[in-house]
Amino acid sequence: MKEYISLLQTQPILKRLSLIQLISYFGAWFSNVAIYTLLLDMDVAPSVIALVAMLHFLAGVIQAPFSGSIIDSFAPKKLMLTLIFTEIIATFCLIFVSSLSDLWLLYILILVKMAAASFYFTTEMSLLPKLLDGDKLQKANEIHSIIWSLSYTLGMALSGFVVYWFGVKLAFILDAFMFVIAFILLFNLEIKVEMIKTGENFLQMMRGTFGYLKGHPLAMHLMILHSFVGLTAFDALVALMVDKYYSAIIATSLALGLLHSARAVGLVIGPMVISKWINNKRLIYIFIFQGFAIWLWAYVMHNFYLSLLASIVVGFFTTTLWSYTYTLLQKNIEEKYYGRIVAYNDMLFLSSATLTSFMIGYLSTHEYSLESISVYIGIGFLLGAIYFAWILKSQKIKDIKE
Repeated sequence: MKEYISLLQTQPILKRLSLIQLISYFGAWFSNVAIYTLLLDMDVAPSVIALVAMLHFLAGVIQAPFSGSIIDSFAPKKLMLTLIFTEIIATFCLIFVSSLSDLWLLYILILVKMAAASFYFTTEMSLLPKLLDGDKLQKANEIHSIIWSLSYTLGMALSGFVVYWFGVKLAFILDAFMFVIAFILLFNLEIKVEMIKTGENFLQMMRGTFGYLKGHPLAMHLMILHSFVGLTAFDALVALMVDKYYSAIIATSLALGLLHSARAVGLVIGPMVISKWINNKRLIYIFIFQGFAIWLWAYVMHNFYLSLLASIVVGFFTTTLWSYTYTLLQKNIEEKYYGRIVAYNDMLFLSSATLTSFMIGYLSTHEYSLESISVYIGIGFLLGAIYFAWILKSQKIKDIKE
């Protein structure tokens, strides 16, 4: 923890960006619990829940081919301000969703809101390697993951109580207010980075990206590797668990908040314990441990209290998987292509998350148990371990600390 604090103290831009992350992510989880609570109160089909979960990721997939070229062409601050403003409008408009006849509006707002959020995230992750390098970059990625997890913990937990006591509309309003604060903090931040002018138009930049990936297969392998972390897109699974197993013993919003919060506790603690131990070869074991943790969760899923404990174990390895695989990619690509490669990386990651959400909804409506679905997800991480072992043998990968 001291290393993270020291880095923030010596990097004022990272410190302000991290504060903006904390505020905006914290607000975002208010609306997330509210959305799933609203859907369960409407008694929608599992397929609708899965569709909503898919829409949270699908927006980023659709825009990725274009966002990378835009990121590499425009000043990051102006772009990030525009995206936060879009999130403010889309989030506030969620208050107008109140019945099944408004589901079309919910779908549109989620697409717009998450498209802006994904675009902002890609812009920031393209900015970080221009500000930091080596171990500092890895620590910055870990700080980002910890902030996401901490916001997830506090946001989900508090939102569960807010929705329970005051209703979903207040959660949406609070979420929008959080984005307003983030906008003000970013507006007053000075970000100076050198923009590399390529002289290419968007189509030329897109073709150049594909040419770069063709000539540097390692980048493609690392993008695919990172996409395995998208298998942890559990939102639909958790909502279905609450509806099937826990709704009789605890309020829906509280159960959602507590389960997500328990997993986020593991997300926060994990990198603090594993960070100094992890390296390229040991990453294989993290993939294996993640798969076993999900199997443990499947085994105790029927018991709410054991499921809370298992959720912590599931989250323990996820942050390190996400931050380390992301840093590996940043370390092994050329600066000229940061925005475009990161955008395509996020597209693969979000595609994985989208397919995971679809699989959860599809299998649950075809009489597969939630436990068996979790087992399949765990198998996915074992395949990820095998894939990375092959990458290590067949490709030359720069170590993060080089």
